[in-house]
Amino acid sequence: MFADYHVHTAYSDDSEYPMEDVIRDAIGMGMDEICITDHVDYGIKEDWDSGAEIEYRDGQPLANVDYPRFMKEIHRMQLLYGDEIRVRIGMEFGMQMHTIARYEELFHTCPFDFIILSVHQVEDKEFWTQDFQRGRTQQEYNERYYEELLNLVRNYKDYSVLGHLDLISRYDEAGEYPFEKIRPYVEEILKIVIADGKGIEFNTSFHRYGLKDTTPSKDILKLYHDLGGQIITIGSDSHKPEHLGAYFNEAKQILGDLGFEKFCTYEQMRPIFHGLADDAV
Repeated sequence: MFADYHVHTAYSDDSEYPMEDVIRDAIGMGMDEICITDHVDYGIKEDWDSGAEIEYRDGQPLANVDYPRFMKEIHRMQLLYGDEIRVRIGMEFGMQMHTIARYEELFHTCPFDFIILSVHQVEDKEFWTQDFQRGRTQQEYNERYYEELLNLVRNYKDYSVLGHLDLISRYDEAGEYPFEKIRPYVEEILKIVIADGKGIEFNTSFHRYGLKDTTPSKDILKLYHDLGGQIITIGSDSHKPEHLGAYFNEAKQILGDLGFEKFCTYEQMRPIFHGLADDAV
């Protein structure tokens, strides 16, 4: 089973990759299944039809998914290419505690197969710009990030997996923060995730960001496995053609080495398990 479960298209504000091109490329790669997971980031981005003034960055509108057009196009892709690839309906919710109510409302408006819960910003401050980290010590911004994620999994349940669980490490200019210092937060997060029947993802984008460890780290993956976690998806976090489906064999090898035997796809928010050794890419 070759299935990419973290894929962005031109409906995400940071991608110009047309959805139909994504589907055609996935078919050309021999992919069995794909889940489109475009961005929604309430708190820092407006809905396309909110009536508010939309900001632009590098000529691209900083807005959330145009939901009606997004759904219409996914259904068109399913009709056009359903004999060649399964196309699942997903979204990546870039959540914060103060935005939960807006996601609760959005979740019930679309027939989702899969939801990634991610934390891209805290207190409406971005990580990649260093706005969130600025003025905080390395300990303070790491602990604040995991505190937000812990509160989210305690309070929000309409998701499938946690996306790039240790995302803050990607943008930590102070260097690697010792795992043991954030382990208590991560362990509590994972215990809740497992108890709720949710999962985490293996995000293969660590290669293109030049990270020294996987995303999430091998320490987190091992802890999840040791705690009894079984639900795990594999996603490229693609925004461009060269990202799509990248490094999936390596991901499966790493997961196998850590003791995992299966990975998941989703249908109607329910996990479907597949053997890691089945049909290598």
